[in-house]
Amino acid sequence: MGGSLRVAVLGAPGVGKTAIIRQFLFGDYPERHRPTDGPRLYRPAVLLDGAVYDLSIRDGDVAGPSSSPRSLEEWPDPKEWSLQDTDAFVLVYDICSPDSFDYVKALRQRIAENRPAGAPEAPILVVGNKRDRQRLRFGPRRALATLVRRGWRCGYLECSAKYNWHVLRLFRELLRCALVRTRPAHPALRLQGALHPARCSLM
Repeated sequence: MGGSLRVAVLGAPGVGKTAIIRQFLFGDYPERHRPTDGPRLYRPAVLLDGAVYDLSIRDGDVAGPSSSPRSLEEWPDPKEWSLQDTDAFVLVYDICSPDSFDYVKALRQRIAENRPAGAPEAPILVVGNKRDRQRLRFGPRRALATLVRRGWRCGYLECSAKYNWHVLRLFRELLRCALVRTRPAHPALRLQGALHPARCSLM
């Protein structure tokens, strides 16, 4: 066994959090959006470079209301999120929605402010979903990527849950980041340094 990894996938309503997870786990995409009816937990096993890893993927507001909060003010106290033991965060936004990007920005800040004292820094990967709607995006990819990597000190990736583009790559990078987590490297460098090809598949 390679170990285990606890991942939280967070973001504003409608950005595609559940769609990304379902593409990764089941290879399907719901054409009609249905709000997630409460928090969900998935426990797949994946194979990466010959080693097996047990994942625990938390979809959305794990300890929050039955429907996703539409602003950070609607979230419960971050100490009650049950996310303090999370190994890595995926913060998803819609590349066509600047409000969803601001939501992710506020989420990242809250995660940083409420990390327990002495706890290792959890890697954060910011994911711009709906790349298939590229022509409607609110800002250039390069500028957003630079802001996230240099300003926020997080990893950055864009994907399309609808067409299953870069979804596998997203989770592969999270695993690779976890493998080097004990090294004295910056989280953003660890995430962005994991882009070379690797074998990653569900078991």
